[in-house]
Amino acid sequence: MPSNESVKSGLAVAEDKSKVLGLTVGKHTVEPGLYIPRAEAQSAPELIFEGADPAATYLIMGVDIDAPFVTLPVLGPILHWIQPGLKAEIKDGKSVLTAKEPFVSDYIGPAPPPGSGPHRYCFFLYEQPAGFDGKAHAPADGAKMSNWSRMRFRLDDWEKKAGLGKIIAANYYTSN
Repeated sequence: MPSNESVKSGLAVAEDKSKVLGLTVGKHTVEPGLYIPRAEAQSAPELIFEGADPAATYLIMGVDIDAPFVTLPVLGPILHWIQPGLKAEIKDGKSVLTAKEPFVSDYIGPAPPPGSGPHRYCFFLYEQPAGFDGKAHAPADGAKMSNWSRMRFRLDDWEKKAGLGKIIAANYYTSN
C-alpha cells in the first residue's frame, strides 16, 4: 500500500467527536465504523457538516483503505469519490453540503471481493482552496474515472497537487 499519512490523520480526526463528518448512507446515519451492507451503500452519501462556514467551499474525498483484503491491502487505497464545490445549505435544521460543481471522480459504492471481510470506506472533508479547478484534475469531458486509475491512490500526493490543507472533518463506515 502506498504511504498515506493523510489516511492515518483522517482516521484520527474521526476519533474526535467534534470533527466527525455527518454521513447519511441510504437509511443509515453513520457513526464511525458502522457496518452497512454493500447493497445499501451504492449511492453517494448525504454530507452534513455542522461546523460549515456558509461562505466557504468544501471538497470531499472517499477512499477504501482495505483493498483487496483487509489483511493484504496491496491495491489500496482505492479512490471512491472526489467531489469539489460543496456549499452549506440549511435543510431541516442541518448544515447539508450540496455540490455546486461537477465531480472530479464519480462516486462508486463498495465492492470488496468475496471473502475479504469488511472494508473501511473513509470520507475526508477539506476546505477547498481558492482557485481550485476541478476540471484540471478530472478525466476529460466529464468522463468517469477508470477503475485502474482509482487503485493504489496516493492521497498524500493528490492533496499536495490540489493544494489542499488539513482534513477538517472525517467519518467512515465498513461494508462487504
